[in-house]
Amino acid sequence: MWKDLPFDVLSTIFSFLSPDSLARARSVCRQWHTCARAYPLASESNHPSWFIALPLRNLTQSNCFLLNPVLTNWHSLSLDFLPIPVRPVGSVGGFLLLRTTNSTTLRLILCNPFTRQYKHLPLLSIPRSNPAVGVVPLHSTSFPSFRVYVAGGMSEAPYGGGGGATYEPTLEMYDSNQDTWKVVGNLPMEYAVRMTVWTPNECVYSDDDGLLYWITSARAYSLMGYEIGSKTWRELRVPMADKLEFAALVWRKGRLTLVGGTCGGDARVWELSEGDNWVMVEKVPVEMGMKFAGEKGSWAGTKCVGSESDGAIYLYKDVGSGMLVWKENGEKGKWDWFWIDGCGGGGGGGGVIRGKQVSNLQIKGLLIQPNLALSSFF
Repeated sequence: MWKDLPFDVLSTIFSFLSPDSLARARSVCRQWHTCARAYPLASESNHPSWFIALPLRNLTQSNCFLLNPVLTNWHSLSLDFLPIPVRPVGSVGGFLLLRTTNSTTLRLILCNPFTRQYKHLPLLSIPRSNPAVGVVPLHSTSFPSFRVYVAGGMSEAPYGGGGGATYEPTLEMYDSNQDTWKVVGNLPMEYAVRMTVWTPNECVYSDDDGLLYWITSARAYSLMGYEIGSKTWRELRVPMADKLEFAALVWRKGRLTLVGGTCGGDARVWELSEGDNWVMVEKVPVEMGMKFAGEKGSWAGTKCVGSESDGAIYLYKDVGSGMLVWKENGEKGKWDWFWIDGCGGGGGGGGVIRGKQVSNLQIKGLLIQPNLALSSFF
């Protein structure tokens, strides 16, 4: 009976499956495989984003690790299809943006780790090393549709400029629909230096006002904002800027949100309100904070990633240690903190996934919507 179900009925049933269950269903028979391929997006929009842990070192011949947020179980996914060593930059929908590590100048690759497709993005207009990078998803019928903004970085001095490298006071943009880079603006030299030296790749985008935000990585923390429409830069203060041991930005529920923790103290969540004022909206419970930060209460090395769609916030350190997750607990409007064991058991020393040893690794965590559809973009 099951193999004779019409595609529309079968795809409706498939829409209730999580991506890993859907992948297994595709392997049952030719009928199910064809149906899952014909309706690849049916189930993905009904599920929260997955947490993907990418090693900070070279990813070629390595694995990444994915957390199913509903069942809270981990999966290992091979990245051996990538041709050269890479490091994670960000995510857009069901795709990963990666940078190559075999070149000092920035080279980017887009890939779908589930379909094992990848594409080298074109060379930048101005070769530069160590710039700040931001990804902006676009609402379009063609997917993936996105833009990448690259600010600052070091570039070779032009001919006659005395030689050597110099800070690059320009902003470039890549448009996936055009598959080209172009210089779209300038930034003050002071900002170019800060974007190069003190700003990591983490960036959030405000769809409401067309603003990109980066946070500096040195205490006291501050925010760098770029308004795309007016091509203007601005700086925002950070609450408790000189006391935070870690600070990170996320975009959730239409609000710019900052998460930070103090040495020997607690971790807090602030939202930016009108007039560029920060309002504290949450604290990590004391017991969970002690479990995560250890006896010394150190938040050093903490990283953070947030989901724009469901508003969940993940605090993590490495692949083996446990994570703190702030999310809606099923009752509308009620939010709670949850502890999730790390990959392989959460003891901080690695573990085993389906019989394979998992070493504890420094990671960058991203949120991704598993996409099982082959894309012509690649």
